[in-house]
Amino acid sequence: MYALKRELKLNNNERSLMRGIAGFKRFVYNYALDLITASWDFEGIKAGDSKRLDTIKKVFTQITMNKPEYAWMRKYPSTVYQSAFQDLKNAFSRWRKGLTGFPVKKTKKKGDSFTVYKTSGVYLEKGKPALPFTNRVVINRGKKITLPGIKTFRLKEAIDFICSSQTFTISRTADRWFVSFVLDAEKIPLIIHTIEKIGVDLGVKTLAVCSDGTTYAMPITIKKAKTKLSKLQWRNRNKVLGNKKLNIKASKNAHKLYNKSAKIYARIANIRRDTTQKMTTDLSRKAYIIRIEDLNVQGMIANSKLAAAVSNNCFYEIRRQLTYKQSFYGTKVELVDRWYPSSKMCCKCHHIQPMNLSERVFHCKSCGHIQCRDENASINLENAPPNKVRLAQP
Repeated sequence: MYALKRELKLNNNERSLMRGIAGFKRFVYNYALDLITASWDFEGIKAGDSKRLDTIKKVFTQITMNKPEYAWMRKYPSTVYQSAFQDLKNAFSRWRKGLTGFPVKKTKKKGDSFTVYKTSGVYLEKGKPALPFTNRVVINRGKKITLPGIKTFRLKEAIDFICSSQTFTISRTADRWFVSFVLDAEKIPLIIHTIEKIGVDLGVKTLAVCSDGTTYAMPITIKKAKTKLSKLQWRNRNKVLGNKKLNIKASKNAHKLYNKSAKIYARIANIRRDTTQKMTTDLSRKAYIIRIEDLNVQGMIANSKLAAAVSNNCFYEIRRQLTYKQSFYGTKVELVDRWYPSSKMCCKCHHIQPMNLSERVFHCKSCGHIQCRDENASINLENAPPNKVRLAQP
């Protein structure tokens, strides 16, 4: 299984429709969150989060939606509010497991998203699965896609093959809307591992340096986008952007500033994602064993002088991408112990000497070997002893 994501080509009416559906999902999510937190104040109610949310869902369906002031909800697909309750269930489940913080209310500023799916199908027996493809939406070749319960929309990028899917997630980034869906198929790439083992040293100035001499860097366009964002924020530093607590509404110019800033933030995120995806794919295609250092990213970000550069270079995201691509490209990602002196040790004579972060060239005091600091570290990572290496887990 793999997912496809395409940008929707919307007119003004369709944008309004998308914002309305996303607002409906956001309202239901916040409504359920308020009720479940309020239910904890009653000592007589003894039930888990799942049962509480099921009861709240029944109240919402049978009572709330039938009130005259909530008649506007009936023009939107029922699968939207059902997926909102499911999302809240998942949020509480992750919180109980200690994976995330307590669920918070959704706002317009952090992007909109909602999920729709096809519920109808041909069932020969009750309780049995539906006949193949009867409960799925068939997606034809071209630049159009039909979302169940809504309508047919245009795509900016064509789909090259006929496929089908049951569930569709629509999301907004800045002023752009996207649809993503999962296909029940395997994408089998052409894999030719020309290198048996490679060491990859992730750095601050250079994104990554490999033991075979290959280097990867963040493109200059990300620096230009950050400069543009800084100038925009500086020019509007005294603008009143609205305050709900003080009952101050944001002006139209403030909304324009929000949209401009969101577009630049989205561009920066897209550049980072594109660079890291291309780098990890290139490494996964050419090397069978990929060794990277088990970096303490949280500790590095605590250093105010390194925080911006570490966040910009997405160290953990690179590790995550390499790890999940193991099964796709048939690679092995190995983590070298974070206390292994890859930067302080000479790759020729294995002499260890202190190295400041400002020193970019490694000059061995024992054998006189001179090499770029990052290249020396990547070679040491490649040749790290087995007791200092462990397999990365997805």
